[in-house]
Amino acid sequence: MATLARFLHDDEIRFGLVSDGQVTPISGDYFGDREPAGDAIALDAVKLLAPIVPRQMLAVALNYKSHLGDRTPPGNPELFWKSPSSLIGPQDVIVMPKDAERVDSEGELVVVIGRRCSKVSKEDAMDHVLGYTCGNDVSARDWQRGDRQWWRAKSADTFSPMGPWIVEELEPTELTLVTRYDGEEVQRTQTNLLIYDIPTVISFASQVVTLEPGDAIYTGTPGTTRKMEDGQTVEVEISQIGALVNPVVQESE
Repeated sequence: MATLARFLHDDEIRFGLVSDGQVTPISGDYFGDREPAGDAIALDAVKLLAPIVPRQMLAVALNYKSHLGDRTPPGNPELFWKSPSSLIGPQDVIVMPKDAERVDSEGELVVVIGRRCSKVSKEDAMDHVLGYTCGNDVSARDWQRGDRQWWRAKSADTFSPMGPWIVEELEPTELTLVTRYDGEEVQRTQTNLLIYDIPTVISFASQVVTLEPGDAIYTGTPGTTRKMEDGQTVEVEISQIGALVNPVVQESE
């Protein structure tokens, strides 16, 4: 089980392997031979970045019964796009747009694709997974409800926090996801409660969209989400992965 990080050190963006509070730089990225390329560096001496910069990001709507309420579950995975320009990493600031009346966080498990993936079966889908990380599908609720498309509600700048790293070879149905605001728990679920599991989502998406290494899928959020407030800190923690922490600020007039 490898833990993969993308980080900034001495003004250079590198990829590395995390272990025992340190990160060892590797040559190239995650998809090469991962040969060591320098001495291990203490994690507190680097800035962790979003662990991958996807060519494309998909997200699954309405994928936990606890989030559906009294709505009927969708007949297929309900996928939508999130713009890679909305991506931020650990400790980066979520900026709530001044024109949005309500902005919620949505803690989610994110699956990262490791091999080119087109028209795969559910049985073969997991062979195309690199690993898993924490994500926050930040959502401007009034834009989401009032607009015909979700492009700004889900893809405004800073609306896609991801990190702190990618963990390989996890069993994605055995994880606990918790979201906290300033330490107060606001969401909790077990990932085996997804309506459409990860193989189903990957297979469904790949029938019409070719997924490339590094592409990411936010798999859905549980329960009832809560409005974020200026000055809060949002934490999305997933067992066996870690915690994604981001401060929140209100955009000034």
